[in-house]
Amino acid sequence: MAGKEKKSRSQPKAISRFVRETVGELRKVSWPSRQEAINLTIIVLIVMVIMSIFLWLVDLAGTGLLDLIIPK
Repeated sequence: MAGKEKKSRSQPKAISRFVRETVGELRKVSWPSRQEAINLTIIVLIVMVIMSIFLWLVDLAGTGLLDLIIPK
């Protein structure tokens, strides 16, 4: 029974410590500028399109090979 009382007393302290540490860490973060965020977003979109086309071509080739091996 003593363990439960000790746990319930330390929980509010743990939560407040977590919040303080989180705020402290967020102050250390180097946030990108608006222009950097836009540039990085464009890069991600371009890479996503290129990878989608590549995977589509690999799927197309795989389907073609399977059709040669296992005729319908």
